[in-house]
Amino acid sequence: MTMRQRLYNTCMAALAAMLLVSSFSAWAKRPNLVVMLADDWGYSDVGAFGSEIHTPHLNQLAQNGTRFSNFHVSASCSPTRSMLLTGVDNHLNGVGNMRETIPQSHVGRAGYLSVLNNRVVTVATLLQDSGYRTYVAGKWHVGKEPHNLPPARGFDRSLVMGDSGSDNWETGKLYLDLTDKVYWYENGQEAKMPKEFYSSEFYISKTLDYLKTDAKSDKPFFAYVAFQANHIPLQAPQEFIDKYKGKYDQGWDVLRQERRNKAIELGLLPANTPMAALPSTHIAWDSLSPADKAYHARRMEVYAAMAEAMDHHIGRLMAHLKETGEYDNTVFVFLSDNGAEASDPYALAVGRWWLDQHYNRDIDKLGSKGAYSIIGPQWASAATSPLSTYKFYAGEGGIRVPLIISGVPSKRKDDKPRIHHSLTHVNDIVPTLLDLAQVQHPGSSYKGQSIYPLSGHSLLPVISGNAIRVRSPDEILGYELSGNSALFKGDYKLVSNLAPVGDGKWHLYNIMTDPGETKDLQLKLPELFQSMQADYAKWAKANGVLTMPEGYDPIQQVIINSLVFVYWPRYQWHLLGFVILLTAGTAWAWRRRRARRTA
Repeated sequence: MTMRQRLYNTCMAALAAMLLVSSFSAWAKRPNLVVMLADDWGYSDVGAFGSEIHTPHLNQLAQNGTRFSNFHVSASCSPTRSMLLTGVDNHLNGVGNMRETIPQSHVGRAGYLSVLNNRVVTVATLLQDSGYRTYVAGKWHVGKEPHNLPPARGFDRSLVMGDSGSDNWETGKLYLDLTDKVYWYENGQEAKMPKEFYSSEFYISKTLDYLKTDAKSDKPFFAYVAFQANHIPLQAPQEFIDKYKGKYDQGWDVLRQERRNKAIELGLLPANTPMAALPSTHIAWDSLSPADKAYHARRMEVYAAMAEAMDHHIGRLMAHLKETGEYDNTVFVFLSDNGAEASDPYALAVGRWWLDQHYNRDIDKLGSKGAYSIIGPQWASAATSPLSTYKFYAGEGGIRVPLIISGVPSKRKDDKPRIHHSLTHVNDIVPTLLDLAQVQHPGSSYKGQSIYPLSGHSLLPVISGNAIRVRSPDEILGYELSGNSALFKGDYKLVSNLAPVGDGKWHLYNIMTDPGETKDLQLKLPELFQSMQADYAKWAKANGVLTMPEGYDPIQQVIINSLVFVYWPRYQWHLLGFVILLTAGTAWAWRRRRARRTA
């Protein structure tokens, strides 16, 4: 870290402290903190970010709070969740990659445990230590070992699903054959779950149960609600699906343009923002048959319905806090864990065989119990519009997502929507929450254990309007997941994506003026292009980033890891028995043949 960066960080910390002194006079006590994490929502999937999807409660939070138009996460589930809980880069906190996609040569290496390690302390633990009530309900995905379940990570009450996802209607049903069963935990013990539920409704109901149980407490609370919406399989109550009938009949090409135009109109993007180029495999809507158009349109109807259903249940939480008088003393944080999901598990022979045994794909059943739906790469490109790529990749569509923070007192007198445009990151959430709670992070040691210090910065100075940037122009921010890499510096981004969406080479963009990454500046700015590559190499070394093995393919890796982590443990004794029988049979046949020859 340069002297200029240290000075900048010191000034920002002092500014945040002054802001706290002036802001907390507006609260009767330390604020309640509610973090709501959506799953696989694209940049423009919220109404307040340009969507046609009906999200009135999130829109209300956006109208009364601050929207962050340049906010970044990891391109997949658990790495983002690990940083959201710890404020430490995922390569340092243990989740350098997901178990589902990690190369076998990386398994067990430092920083690549695929679960949180012991070198980090969570925001829940620090808030709990300072007197907060702490709750979590929803998808966990940072480790099922006892030392990684919510009670050991600072949560008083918890109901979580341990892994990457499951069905939204049936609690015991896997969405893919990636584990032996769906693991549910309540307060650290395997939970007794109802056979059926609807995930978004259930998670909010559980959070409300916790709040009502502790209603007499005078302590502030921290509630973390981690939804499954809109992770595959896409499922939603029929009453929400019916509202979108015919909404997407014009197709994904039209929707991409409408989303881009609306985001510009809302002030989230520059007026001349170019649209990201589509991959060569993109299918034009007008090339489809009427039957295919109807089927794809229904998929997007279910996607929109699932998002609106989640917003509806967020409204239940907001209504409860208003009824109990806690709403005005609560700060809400809403974000997505990565961009929209484009993958199609049915594209794999193994996936198709397994899914056909457990789900149907009839158009009139999509969204309902027993049905399986996705949106695919075309609709995913619309969900991330006007950005490039989607989940798993380092393009802006994979890692730039909506962030709303609402409920923080501000000295601003105007009623204009508050939008912040400078680079922000998921590692900034923990320092922001700690500042709001007036809690000091312990730095590099916690209860005698060496830990990593925070990687991000508090967002309070920019929320208040007392600062225009979160990071100094020369501060670097690195990123890597499964060989897709990026480095941010000021308004510039160095990025490399592997096939099939990229060429594996570095490219340079100004993401402030060109968030769609359409104009490569490497020839125009050769010195910056070279220096940022050197900066990335230094960052990768400092954070323990491992090089991907030659020929790495994420889809093939999922198959390999399923065989290693799921099928081998499940069928090893069957296979061993088969090998023993085969060996014994072969030996018997050989002895009999030999006996005949010598007779």
